[in-house]
Amino acid sequence: MTSGFPGTDIFRGLTFRVLLFLSLALLPIGLISVVQTREIAEQNIMNAELSLLAITEQASSSESGLIQEAFGGADALASVVNLIKADSFSCSAFLREYQKSSNLYTLVSFVRVDGQMECVSNGIATDMSENPIYKKLMQSKKRTANISLRPSISKEVVLIVSVPLRVDGELLGFVNMSIPERVFREAVELDLEVRPTAMVTFNAEGDILTTENDRDRASQEMPAVQELKWYAGQSGGVIRAKNLQGDDRLYAILPIVPGVVYAMSVWPENSPLLTAGASTRLNLVLPVIMWIASLIVAFWALNRLAIKHIRKLGRQMRHFALNRTLPRTTLSGVVPTEIVNMEEAFVGMAESILRDEAKLEDNLRQKNILLKEVHHRVKNNLQLISSIMNMQIRQASTPDAKRVLQRLQDRILSLATVHKSLYQNDNLTRVDGGVLMHEIVNQLLSVGLPSGSGITVTQKYEAIQLDPDDAAPLTLLVSEAVTNALKYVAVGQADKGRIEVTLKYTGPEMALLTVSNSTGHGDVEKGTGLGSRLINAFSRQLNGQFKINEEPNSYTLSVEFPVPLKSKIVYDY
Repeated sequence: MTSGFPGTDIFRGLTFRVLLFLSLALLPIGLISVVQTREIAEQNIMNAELSLLAITEQASSSESGLIQEAFGGADALASVVNLIKADSFSCSAFLREYQKSSNLYTLVSFVRVDGQMECVSNGIATDMSENPIYKKLMQSKKRTANISLRPSISKEVVLIVSVPLRVDGELLGFVNMSIPERVFREAVELDLEVRPTAMVTFNAEGDILTTENDRDRASQEMPAVQELKWYAGQSGGVIRAKNLQGDDRLYAILPIVPGVVYAMSVWPENSPLLTAGASTRLNLVLPVIMWIASLIVAFWALNRLAIKHIRKLGRQMRHFALNRTLPRTTLSGVVPTEIVNMEEAFVGMAESILRDEAKLEDNLRQKNILLKEVHHRVKNNLQLISSIMNMQIRQASTPDAKRVLQRLQDRILSLATVHKSLYQNDNLTRVDGGVLMHEIVNQLLSVGLPSGSGITVTQKYEAIQLDPDDAAPLTLLVSEAVTNALKYVAVGQADKGRIEVTLKYTGPEMALLTVSNSTGHGDVEKGTGLGSRLINAFSRQLNGQFKINEEPNSYTLSVEFPVPLKSKIVYDY
């Protein structure tokens, strides 16, 4: 399936664009799904927290009942104590009878605002003015619950519930109910499927009142960041925080006596009750997973139905463009009809192109044959003219007439050589200048240079490709230059003369023709100047630079001309 991935230019690929538009189409549905899933997740988390609060309420039901009963009893006793507080004996007897009938309290007492406790269930009057709990009562002057770990009267850990006694708004004292800690431990606990790590009750000042297990262990489970009294204001909710040991915990807080006593349960982060809420939070990624799954399905379908076949069709087209071969097997099977129609159209177009190219090649071959035939006939006609002129030369009566006819015959043979090279070469548009020069010069030397003359001839040619329009003036120019060289090098037969003819590249599209010869030491017949004018004219037809370097013992003719790869402008002279 990886064959459907886009190439380097992925943003212009069909796969990327289809997936992009599909993503845009799925975006509104995805947003709605995210919002709804988030609402469901939040609702489930809220339900999980409510479950924690409900279990906290059940787990603290025994402590809540005892504490609430103590506050209710203290409220009821406050009314009676107000009536009999003046008689300490009667007041103490009444409280003693109440203590025995309830069997929940170790001590029931009334403490006046001056700290004197004379109305007490054990009948022993005590000065409580220096007692820390009494000082707390006088500071708060409201209903409180405090823990006394080392009481001087009860001799065991007790929870002291205090209710203020007011008459006409004036504070007269506090009714105190001392509940021993063992009563809380002996209370019947409900059978819960899931129990918290710790269960405590605490007052508004943040003091732990009761625990279900060891007090020190419960203290280690308390929050590490905020003081416990801060959580009194968060009652009725669930808070996430770290305990004193650095572990993540959840704290569920409920009021037992609002503003006075609270119950707190401690739960680990991975509590089974929170599993539903946590799993619901994971559902937030479901829209993303669905989006990715939709893109994968769309990509797979697009690749299977279109991309794979389009790529195969593209390979067939490239193969045809390179090798001009039609595909051996065609698309079939589960290929969509549209792509099959595209392939049929391509095959039909390719067959039409092959037929047209075959016709063009046939026409071109016929034209090449005709052009070669034309060059061949022109060469034959020029050779026929040369043969007629050769007969005329033999019948000429004067040396001047023979010389003029001979020069004219050389020019005709040079043109015949050009046409011969054209029809013998498969490429009718370019001629090898080196081969052409070698043939023309040898032909001139065979006629104009008699055997035993002692003249050294040097030829150096590079394979320079020429246009037919440049080949004709070049051959005529070489013919005139070599003829002049033969004419002037022949003076003074006793000296050993030399002739050098070279053709070479001087740049990527520049060539240099050089014809050099040694000069004689005798009188030379004065010419008509026609050769020089022809050389100058042929040089200009080649768009070349014509130079002559004449020294005492040598004469050099050089023509530098362009040999462009493309057709060049030729001036008409």
